[in-house]
Formats: sequence, C-alpha cells, structure tokens
Amino acid sequence: MPLLITALGVLLLLLLIMKFKINTLISLSIVSFALAIALGIPIPDIVVAIEDGLGGTLASVGLIFGFGAILGKLIADAGGAQRISTTLIAAFGEKRIQWAVVLTAFMLGIALFFEVGLVLLIPIVYQISKQVNISFLYLGLPMVTALSVTHAFLPPHPGPTVIAGEYGADIGMVLIYGFIISIPTVLIAGPLFTKYAQKFVPSAFKKQNNSSMAALGDAKPMPLEETPGFFKSSITALFPVLLMGFATIVNFLQEATNLPSNLLFEIIAFIGTPTATMFLSLLFALYTMGISQNRTMTQLMESAESSVKAIAMILLILGMSGALKEVLIVGGVGDYVATLFIGSALSPIILAWLIAALMRIAQGSATVAALTTAGLVIPLMEGADVNLALMVLATGAGSVIASHVNDTGFWIIKESFGLTMKETFATWTVLETLISVCGLMFVLLLSVFV
Repeated sequence: MPLLITALGVLLLLLLIMKFKINTLISLSIVSFALAIALGIPIPDIVVAIEDGLGGTLASVGLIFGFGAILGKLIADAGGAQRISTTLIAAFGEKRIQWAVVLTAFMLGIALFFEVGLVLLIPIVYQISKQVNISFLYLGLPMVTALSVTHAFLPPHPGPTVIAGEYGADIGMVLIYGFIISIPTVLIAGPLFTKYAQKFVPSAFKKQNNSSMAALGDAKPMPLEETPGFFKSSITALFPVLLMGFATIVNFLQEATNLPSNLLFEIIAFIGTPTATMFLSLLFALYTMGISQNRTMTQLMESAESSVKAIAMILLILGMSGALKEVLIVGGVGDYVATLFIGSALSPIILAWLIAALMRIAQGSATVAALTTAGLVIPLMEGADVNLALMVLATGAGSVIASHVNDTGFWIIKESFGLTMKETFATWTVLETLISVCGLMFVLLLSVFV
C-alpha cells in the first residue's frame, strides 16, 4: 500500500506540472501535503515533517548554492570563465572539448561534493558552449556524469566513506576498486550516452541556454588581455578543491597515525566542510576576481545580488523536494521496502544493490538508501565469503539508480539546464540508471578476480 500511494503521488505531481502547467514549487507543495495525509502521518506532524524536510535540505545545500552562485558569477563577470574556457579550447581543440569537460569534472569531483562541483563548473561549461557553439547540455551531461560517479563510488564522499565504516571495509581498497569501476562507467554514461540522448530527445539539446544557473556564466565578452590570467582564474575556480582536498588528506593522516584531535585539526576540519569551503573561496574570489582586477565594490555586489536572485526559485524548489522526501521517510515507505527482503537467499552483492535501488526509487535520498541498505545487509553477510569493498560499491551503485521527482538532484538538473519534465527523465534519470547498472556490472566482474 505505501508503494501504491507513492506511485499515485508521483503520477499526480507529473499531471500537475506537465498537464496542468502548475508551477513546480506549488505542485511539489500540493503533492507533499496530499502524500502526508494518504500515508497516515498524524495531522499535527504533517507540517513538522514538511518543515523538517525543507529546512534540512536548505541547510545542506542552501549556502553551498548561494556562495557557489556568487563565486561563479564573480569569475564570469571578471572574465575568468572566458579565460579558462578559451585556454581549454586551445589546448584540447573544439572536437575534443567534451573530453576536456569530462576530465575536469572527474578531477574536481574526487574532492568536491556534487552540488559544489555543479555550481563551480556550470558557468565555465556555459562559456565553453557559447564559444564553440555547442549545445550546453551536450557538454553538461558528461560533466554531471563525472560528478555523480565520483560522488557514488569514491571516498572521501560521504556515501562510500560511511558505508565502508558500516561494513568494516578497507577504505583504501574501496578507493582503488572505485577508480577501476568509475572510469568505464563515466565513459559509458557520459559521452557515449550523450550521443544517443541527442537522437531520442533532440529538443533538450536545441534549447537556448536561458536557465537561471546557466545565466551565472553569462557575461559580456572581453578582450582576452583584459581578463584575469589563466593561473589566477584557475586557482580561483579550484580554490574549493584545494581546501577540501587539503582537509581530507590531513584527516586521513590523522586517522592513520592515531593522532589526538586538537585545535589545529579542528580548524582544518572546519575549513574542509562544504559551506565553510565555499565561503572562504568566495572571499578569495572577491580579491582575485574583483579588487585585483580593479573592479569596484559596487560592481562586485551587483554581481553577487544578481546571482542570488537567479537561483532563488531553484532553492525553494530544492527545499520543497526535500520536504517530499521527508514525507515519504516519515510515512514509512522505506521501512515497508525493507521488509520485502527479509530471509532472501540472493547473493549479498546483488542483494545490496537491489535493496539500495528500491530504497532510492521509493524515498529519493541516495544517502538514506545506502545507509538503510547497510543496516539490512550486514546480518545477511554473516558466513558469506564476499569482498567488503565490493559490497560498498554495489550499495553505492544501487543508491543512485533512477533519480526522479522525490530526489533533490532531479530538480537541480532540471532547473540548471532549463529542461522539461520529459527531457529530465529522458536524460538525467536514464543517465543515473546507467551509472547504477554499469556500477553493478563492473562490481560483479571485479568479484570474479578479487
């Protein structure tokens, strides 16, 4: 019954947005309240669940998107994005520019959270698409593929790191095996899939780049000699990577050497949190892309204000999608899915992937799906001869499948690229499913040898 109610809720949401053309934020609000009632959440708790979901989502991504949007706009308005894109085009050539974007996104994605990498790269990718006259989505899909794959499979991202701890797997082996399966998965779900997606949903690739997120990278072309140098532009864009990468390395060394925590380690850990990283990077950009470029504070604040206005609706939509996810969790949809696999005799690797996949489809959150799966699968692993690192990767693969309306990531991609619901399903949802299935296939292949 909970799964049927959820399916009807998703259908209602699609009808409101696609058939009746109701604003996405209002549609999400209607469905969140309707599902809360249908799932039997006590009336006094309905508003609490919705507020908790909205607040929790905005708490985790609100400032990241806000600071990231300002950072991206500062880089674009100063000419930094133009300098970076011009240099990459000259280095790789127009015919291979998609590979340059994939490589850049994969390298950044190792250290950065998905949302952070997205807000940093979109202005640069937008500039590249304008200069070489290529579809924004043609470059954007491989970019988000690389970010999603690293987020799902590679420590120090929260999912694989926490699951490794739950399973007792060696984090180093998770990283090594994660790299082995990530590279072919990115190639298949990224550049290869994009070629086929162009044939199935050509309208998505012919759009004018008028989404609010793309607008962050829209700036008047400048004479190249007036733009910041490539090193200055790159170091500004990469500053979050440097901060988070440094904090991650220090954290690993501290754990490896069993050094006690002290004020220095606490400060470094603070710097490495996504919100603090983006804030410090924003302050750095105010100097490198502003003061040192002889831009006035008035000009800088105009860039900041315009960027925040551009993403205001996106933030509210993301918050309400978090409310929908919270309603499904409080309503017990995930708990119901968990009971379906009690006593199963499937292979632990396949079982971990399958439970995580169904949890993801039912309630939306990849992290919740992964952690719930770990709790269910651990008792079933007793006495089984299974590689724990591969179990981590199988769980991570299952947890990213079929992103749809109950997943915040679905709305991030839809709004970032200005897609319709149909186009988002045909590109992002299929892409995430490819990542999940390829991840499982490569894990099973690795299990034959290790």
